[in-house]
Amino acid sequence: MTRPGPTTRARIRQLSGRTVRERRDDLATEEPLEIRLIGADGTRRTVAITMRTPGHDFELAAGFLHGEGLTGADGIASIAYCSDEDLPPEERYNTVTVRLRGPVPDLPALERHFVTSSACGVCGSAGLDRLHERCDPLPPGGPPIAPEVLYGLPDALRAGQGVFGKTGGLHAAGLFTADGVRLAVREDVGRHNAVDKLVGWSAMGGRLPLAGHVLMVSGRAGYEIMQKALAAGVPVVCAVSAPSSLAVDLAREFGLTLVGFLRGERCNVYAGHERIFME
Repeated sequence: MTRPGPTTRARIRQLSGRTVRERRDDLATEEPLEIRLIGADGTRRTVAITMRTPGHDFELAAGFLHGEGLTGADGIASIAYCSDEDLPPEERYNTVTVRLRGPVPDLPALERHFVTSSACGVCGSAGLDRLHERCDPLPPGGPPIAPEVLYGLPDALRAGQGVFGKTGGLHAAGLFTADGVRLAVREDVGRHNAVDKLVGWSAMGGRLPLAGHVLMVSGRAGYEIMQKALAAGVPVVCAVSAPSSLAVDLAREFGLTLVGFLRGERCNVYAGHERIFME
């Protein structure tokens, strides 16, 4: 069985005026990923099924678990693709098994089961009150960020999007220093998955919390993006498009800086303007 990759070839008909030609096109691959947990006592539980772009799947699983408060990197014993005989070969690269050092979390205590899609982006616990139970507001301050650094982030993010350059159909999340140095970029058909991959990369590398860093996303900034940034300790979130009302509420309540409509040398600062150095 061939492992699915981030792109898939397709034959298409391309129209230009009254001219038609056949050609091959690269599409962004979209496949389901099931995340399973196995506790130290052998208990098994599926905690998420999400539509994603194959690649960095272990980071996606680790980032999702961290963002939802289910377990940190130190609670993970191993991550591997599932080799259960009950799965057909074509599904084994679409199932990730996370072995925990302790028991499986009490999932029935959560308000819902985690079934997500690349379109809906429903990845956060419902409501700011629930978020207060496991996340503290971020401390004020941090390295000041010059507007010129912000203005350079979209182009720096785009330069790191190798798969987008081939397909034109992926979201991206990038992690930067306060000076605008790009540390990592992850791509996916789901913007929330891209952030999970980035957080998972940070968690597995022992980089959390991400104080003093900037998260840049290619699309809009919704509640689920801000929740994941808060859980990872990222003080500044920037987006090419608009934030949602709940994203702004979260940023203001938990002390994050939120920048939207970051295009060219223009942007809107919706929360945490004190981290933007204007002198």
